[in-house]
Amino acid sequence: QLMPATTDAPEWASFCGQLAPIFSILVFAAPIPTIVQIQRDKSVGSLPLLPYSSMLSSAFLWVVYGFLKSEPKIWIANGTGLILSIFYVIGFCRYCPKASPILPGTVQQHLQACAAIIGMTALIAISLPNQTAAPFIGNAGVILCILMFASPLAALKTVVETSSAKSIPLPFTIAAVMNCFLWSVTGIYLMDDPVIYAPNLLGLSFGLVQVALKVYYFGNNPKKDTGSESDHEEPLLSRV
Repeated sequence: QLMPATTDAPEWASFCGQLAPIFSILVFAAPIPTIVQIQRDKSVGSLPLLPYSSMLSSAFLWVVYGFLKSEPKIWIANGTGLILSIFYVIGFCRYCPKASPILPGTVQQHLQACAAIIGMTALIAISLPNQTAAPFIGNAGVILCILMFASPLAALKTVVETSSAKSIPLPFTIAAVMNCFLWSVTGIYLMDDPVIYAPNLLGLSFGLVQVALKVYYFGNNPKKDTGSESDHEEPLLSRV
């Protein structure tokens, strides 16, 4: 049997646990206006495909982990994210060039990577006992989350270099910070699961840095032209 969730958690932690899936769904839904705008413009501009393809792969992985751990909070939130991410990828690919440095790579490579991650995750979940499959898939999810921080790190460097935080959408960033905080509390107090709280504590740290930079550079214009800007702003912090 897998370790059950902690039952003697304080009331405030239980409340955070109830809010965590709601905030996750809100964060998953954040790209909807961007995808709608892409449909209207019939162009993706300079936006990358990577945030959406990685969201799809990550959401599937966490849905499986949630089922293996018998944690509805995890699979319900990420199940919603999985449905939304499929919509995002389809909507993006419809008006996306087949290959471009900004994707990066090609659309086919992104779809192949998603298929490989989904296929391997499903195979592991089916072929191995829960006690073995859950830690394996959970650790893979943590690694994927850490890899997804590469883009925010590069974006934060650009913010400092240009002395402008225009690329940081504050409402989304605050929502992402709250999401990471709630899941950190849930992972520590309710699930006692480092696979849940470790990446979210890391995401919380990145989110707080983004909020601090947004406040520090508030109202500043970029020092230099960083190239053609898209009409759509993308969040620097992906959902963890």
